[in-house]
Amino acid sequence: ERAERVEAAAQRMLPAADVVPQRLHQAMRYAMLDGGKRVRPLLVYAGGEVTGAEDEALDRAALAVEYVHAYSLVHDDMPCMDNDVLRRGKPTVHVAFDEATAMLAGDALQAEAFKVLAEGPLPAAQTASLMRELAQASGTTGMCGGQAIDLAAVGNINMTFEDLERMHRMKTGALLKASVLMGALSGQAPLLTESTREALARYGEAIGLAFQVVDDILDVEGSTAT
Repeated sequence: ERAERVEAAAQRMLPAADVVPQRLHQAMRYAMLDGGKRVRPLLVYAGGEVTGAEDEALDRAALAVEYVHAYSLVHDDMPCMDNDVLRRGKPTVHVAFDEATAMLAGDALQAEAFKVLAEGPLPAAQTASLMRELAQASGTTGMCGGQAIDLAAVGNINMTFEDLERMHRMKTGALLKASVLMGALSGQAPLLTESTREALARYGEAIGLAFQVVDDILDVEGSTAT
């Protein structure tokens, strides 16, 4: 039910495919719709249950994190990064469209993430907190920083366990942790005590680390067919 809410909200709030520039909007919708486990949005909704958050606010927070996740996948799949040709069982965005369009689609999805938060129903201070959480998880202390460390580590057999864990916490864990916290931040502030926030942060960090470990194992042991 929650995954269907996210899909419906994305269908509604993404720029329409027939609006200029059509090809860019088509690529954005291609990257975002009809695929993925929606793990991050589900964590947003779960976090929101802790503070009694309203569905509309959670829909927007869930969309924001999934937009950022989708943009990161579009860029990661490009030839300058991982050079993948399949994503979620269909051609990657740069294959289905072209590299320049894929780059712009990723850029635009990142911008849409903050726009969808800005246009939400929450007070300005609460909205700013959500934006801060998402920006921190997406930037050099989070996802982008972790990807930079990952690229620099290719072929490095001397990477320590601590280095690997730091990379995972930044590259994947930061956005998963932010998903939990953004859900909680979308609700009633008095219910988000310091101890509750710390507990949710620990949970998000653990889920993020576990998720990346499994992902790395599947990269080696898994196959596209299965």
